[in-house]
Amino acid sequence: QVQLVESGGGLVRAGGSLRLSCQASGRTLSSYAMGWFRQAPGKEREFVSAISWDGGNATYATPVRGRFTISRDNAKNTLYLQMDSLQPEDTALYSCAVRFGTENFWQPAERSDQYFYWGHGTQVTVSS
Repeated sequence: QVQLVESGGGLVRAGGSLRLSCQASGRTLSSYAMGWFRQAPGKEREFVSAISWDGGNATYATPVRGRFTISRDNAKNTLYLQMDSLQPEDTALYSCAVRFGTENFWQPAERSDQYFYWGHGTQVTVSS
């Protein structure tokens, strides 16, 4: 059983930065792509960013491209999301997820149904 625990969220002013972490346990995830998703109140969950098994390929949603950077440390079984130039519209619950048991599980994907294990999320609030 895989467990994912996010941390690093908080309250920050517009223009500020946060670094989210996602610590995995129960299984080594170095062979699997991982991703970040977010959900704002009253809105559907949306894709933020994803990264391949080795960190060599990453994708970003248009609203965050150029401001957010995804990375991973397979030795630590940890996924990261560096968020810079944060804006109030980035306010959401951010969750990490891992592809497992799906086709091309080592490559990043933008659809949430391509991910099998999910964390409970960490809240990010950006004030104006």
